[in-house]
Amino acid sequence: MAFSFHLARLANGLTVIAEVDPSAHTAAAGFFVKTGARDEDPVVMGVSHFLEHMMFKGTDDLTADDINRAFDDLGAKNNAYTTSEMTCFYGQCLPEHLHRINELLAKMMRPALRDSDFTTEKGVILEEIAMYRDNPFWVLYEEGIQRYYGEHRLGQRVLGTTETIAALSRAQMLDYFQSRYSADNTVVAIAGRMDFDACVRQIEDLCGGWQRTGAGRDLSTPVVQSGDFTLHDEKVSRAYQIAIAPGPSIEDERRYAAALLTQILGATDNSRLHWSIIETGIAEEAQASFDAHDGVGEYIIYASGDPDRAGEIWTCIKRELDGLIDSITPGDLERLRNKFATAATLGGERPHDRMHRLGRLWLHLGEYRPLEKELDRINAVTLDELREVYAMFPLRPTMHGKLMPKA
Repeated sequence: MAFSFHLARLANGLTVIAEVDPSAHTAAAGFFVKTGARDEDPVVMGVSHFLEHMMFKGTDDLTADDINRAFDDLGAKNNAYTTSEMTCFYGQCLPEHLHRINELLAKMMRPALRDSDFTTEKGVILEEIAMYRDNPFWVLYEEGIQRYYGEHRLGQRVLGTTETIAALSRAQMLDYFQSRYSADNTVVAIAGRMDFDACVRQIEDLCGGWQRTGAGRDLSTPVVQSGDFTLHDEKVSRAYQIAIAPGPSIEDERRYAAALLTQILGATDNSRLHWSIIETGIAEEAQASFDAHDGVGEYIIYASGDPDRAGEIWTCIKRELDGLIDSITPGDLERLRNKFATAATLGGERPHDRMHRLGRLWLHLGEYRPLEKELDRINAVTLDELREVYAMFPLRPTMHGKLMPKA
């Protein structure tokens, strides 16, 4: 695939990056803002996600219906998401419509933040928070992460809480927007068939007046907490468990080995946990994952099953953790490399997927690493590297939580 990387920086600090593919049949663009739950004052927890919603409510000269209809008229797919570390707004379309997608996204990024829209959308956010209270995994995950990170803001909830959202004012949101949604805190990533120079000229016309703010991020190393906790809920009939352990950061090259390690442990199929506690009927769900952040990372292990077997499930998980590194064979590693390579290559054929990868990587690391080099790095992971990452980050959960039916 004949991809070429392009980079431009506007005078105000806005970064525009692209992977150009003249043979692509589609194009995709995204505005990535380096702001999320970890950048919020606890008093306004949830403002990043709330603000994401407000971007779709219109600008000074476009209504919400205008924006939605414009994307629809182009046959485009568009959406947004917020995490603990970033907020992204994106669209994918036929290459001939990319100019219009760039325009719509750029205009959305400067919303009107009308009082009436703010009041209406606050109700929507509160309903969303209530909806997630009915999701056992989400309830357990939020509680576990909050306890694990303690006072560090990585423990904050992306949606916020009922209390913080109810108390949030439009003035607080505006202050947050003006400080965080700045030119020097935003990256525009584009992939597919395009004229890059024309895209840069257009984005400069649309965004060249955005201000710099010098927005930063607290990169202090969190002091993670240890402990056990149990929640009870009369609405649940199963036992849900989560375990959290320290892992490498996104800047750490050991992140590749960590990602492979958790797949061996807890991929949805053909993993140690799958064969030991799902196929045997001990648990109904069991999986493991690895998440890397600026400066820190964590392993997550999750399982669910019959409440009467909760203790047995946890004992089995600990047994798999204890024996994991010694059980891994060259065949395990080869199969996993092939699985990762297939998934990455399939995603690499889609400009939409390449755009997201491009934007996320640049926002975190400020560098471009071609997909092909990423695959080479994954394929180069050795058993010794797995042992090294396990030695440094030994998958020993420091936080273990359960969500159980109410007695």
